[in-house]
Amino acid sequence: MQTPPAPEPQRFTDPDAAVERLLALYQDSVSFLARRFADLLAEPAKASRCRAFYPEIRVTSISHAIPDSRLSFGYLSGPGTYATTITRPDLFRHYLRQQLDLLIRNHGQPVTIGLSDTPIPLHFAMAGPAAGSTGLPGTDGAMAAGTDLPLTLRDLFDVPDLSVTNDAIVNGEGVRNPDGSIPLAPFTAQRVDYSLARLAHYTATNPEHFQNHVLFTNYQFYVDAFEAYARKALADPASGYDAFVGPGDRLITAPDAPLPGPERLPQMPAYHLKRARGQGITLVNIGVGPSNAKTATDHIAVLRPHAWLMVGHCAGLRHSQRLGDFVLAHAYLREDNVLNEDLPVWVPIPALAEIQIALEQAVAEVTQLSGYDLKRIMRTGTVATIDNRNWELRDQSGPVQRLSQSRAIALDMESATIAANGFRFRVPYGTLLCVSDKPLHGELKLPGMASGFYRTQVSRHLMIGVRAMERLREMPLERIHSRKLRSFDETAFL
Repeated sequence: MQTPPAPEPQRFTDPDAAVERLLALYQDSVSFLARRFADLLAEPAKASRCRAFYPEIRVTSISHAIPDSRLSFGYLSGPGTYATTITRPDLFRHYLRQQLDLLIRNHGQPVTIGLSDTPIPLHFAMAGPAAGSTGLPGTDGAMAAGTDLPLTLRDLFDVPDLSVTNDAIVNGEGVRNPDGSIPLAPFTAQRVDYSLARLAHYTATNPEHFQNHVLFTNYQFYVDAFEAYARKALADPASGYDAFVGPGDRLITAPDAPLPGPERLPQMPAYHLKRARGQGITLVNIGVGPSNAKTATDHIAVLRPHAWLMVGHCAGLRHSQRLGDFVLAHAYLREDNVLNEDLPVWVPIPALAEIQIALEQAVAEVTQLSGYDLKRIMRTGTVATIDNRNWELRDQSGPVQRLSQSRAIALDMESATIAANGFRFRVPYGTLLCVSDKPLHGELKLPGMASGFYRTQVSRHLMIGVRAMERLREMPLERIHSRKLRSFDETAFL
C-alpha cells in the first residue's frame, strides 16, 4: 500500500494558520493520488494499491458552558471530542476561517489539524485544483482513461463510500464518527465532494462561482431579467459586483461583453453575479417540480449559503387575487412527498422573521407601496406545494378541500420543498411568488394570457428578490441564521 508521509497533528489558536495547514495537507494528499494515477497510465504493469486521506479538524471541550446563548452556531454543545473531515479548503477558506475563529474564541481551546482515517476517493481527488495543477485531465477524462487499463481502478484506489456519503448528521440521526468523536460539521468531506461534483454536472458551472445568496426560479424569463440586471450592475462601479458567470463557466466583467451559452443548457443552469468574498447573488433555474427543487438544494446546501429564496410563479387560490399579485409565504402545506423520509410532514416549517421582513421591505421599495396599501398587490399566508402539475384534471374535491382547510392562498411545485430543505439543512429560506394563473376561477396559464403578464411582472419580481438579498447581505450572519433552525444537539459549524 502506497501512502504519502503522515505528519504529526498540530494545534492552532490562530484560525488563519489552521486553514493554511488544512490547505497544505489536502494539497499533499490529492497531489499524491494524481501522481500515482499518472504513473498508472504510464506504466500499468507497475501499479500498486494507493491511498491518501482527507485532513480533519479536531477539538475537545470539558465544559457544559454556553459562551453566548444568543448564538445559533459557533460553540460546542457539551463536553467531548469533536471532529470533522475537510475537503476543498481552497473553496471553503472563508467559511472555515469564520467557523474556526468562533470556536477558538468561544471556548478558548486550540484546534488540532491533522490527517483523518477517511480515504479520498480517486474520483473526487481528480476533480480538485491540486490534481489539475499536475497537467492531468479532469475527472471525466481521467476516469475515461482508466477504463482502457487492463485492471480495475477500485482495486488500486479508493472509491466513494456511501457509509460516509449521506445526510445522517443533518437528519439528526445521532451519528458518531467511527472513533467515537462527535461530528463537528453537518457534512462529511465525502458528502461535500459528492455534491460539488453533482453541482458542476447539473448547473454547468464550477462550485467556486456560487455566491452566498441564492435565488431559485422556475422560468427562463427570470434568467433573462437577471442577466439584464447583472449587466447594469457591472456598468456601475459603486455596485460592488465585479463579474457575471453563466453555464459553461462563461465569465464577463464588462457590461457589454458577449456571453455565449453552451451548445446545450444543463438541467438546472446557474448564473452568478459575483462580489468579493462570495457576497454576490446566484440564480438557479431549477425548472418545474419538487424533485428538481430537492436535487438542487441537496447539493447547494454543502456550500453553506447565507440564505436562499424562491422567486417563481404560482396558482392563486383566492377569488380576490389578480394575475401579477405577489404571495409572501408564511407557512407551507407539503404535498410534494419528496422529503417524507428525511423530514416527516408533521415537522412544521416556520417563517423566519429576518427573511420575511427583508422580502416585505423589498416589495415596498420596488413597488413604491407601503403599509396597508401593500395589501393591494401582496398577500401573506400558506403556500401549498404539490407533486402533480395537472392536479386540476382529476376530481378536485379532495385537493380543493385540503387547500381550503389549510387556508392556502397559492399553489406551486417547488416552494415548500425548498423551504423544507432549508429548514433541514439549516439554511435560512423564504418564498415570494407571483400569481400567474387562477385555475379554480377559470384563469388558466395559456400562451396568450401569459405573454403580457411575463412582460410586465418578471423584471419587477426578480428585482424584489435581488433587493431582499442585498438587504440580507448587510445583516450580521449570526442574525440571519435563526436559532429556529437548530435542534437539541447541533454541530458547532454552521
